[in-house]
Amino acid sequence: MTVGAGNRMEWLLQRCHKEAVSNSAFRSLLLIFCMLLVLTVSIYPGLWSIGVQLYSAFTGSYVPGHHSVLLINSPNEQAAKDIGRYFWKGEIQDASEFLMVVKTKTSRTRHVIDYVRSVHPYANPEVLSFPVEDGSLAYMKWMDEAIPDD
Repeated sequence: MTVGAGNRMEWLLQRCHKEAVSNSAFRSLLLIFCMLLVLTVSIYPGLWSIGVQLYSAFTGSYVPGHHSVLLINSPNEQAAKDIGRYFWKGEIQDASEFLMVVKTKTSRTRHVIDYVRSVHPYANPEVLSFPVEDGSLAYMKWMDEAIPDD
């Protein structure tokens, strides 16, 4: 009887050892997976930025959504000048500028940008485009009638 009990005890110990090794291996894999996930999430912005730069360099095009425009309320002209300083050719600039809002069809945006570049006094004029998601239906209809198609 002791032989059968001994074999059974040995069998139980082997099974417990196998389960412990199996659980240990699973925990190790889970830990590695979690570490890789945290590492990937933490370096994603840097990888995205490098990817955008490489894409732009190779294709010569722009990746939508990489830049943003902020509309900032200012209490007076001096505060706006203080906020609106920018860096150009190694110097801080604080020139007064006027904002123009030009409305056109998305298909005509490239024509407007080319025209502005040809007549603008700046070597690098700021021209940004925002597609209209929603608006006055009557106004949109008027724009369709007033602006010729390509």
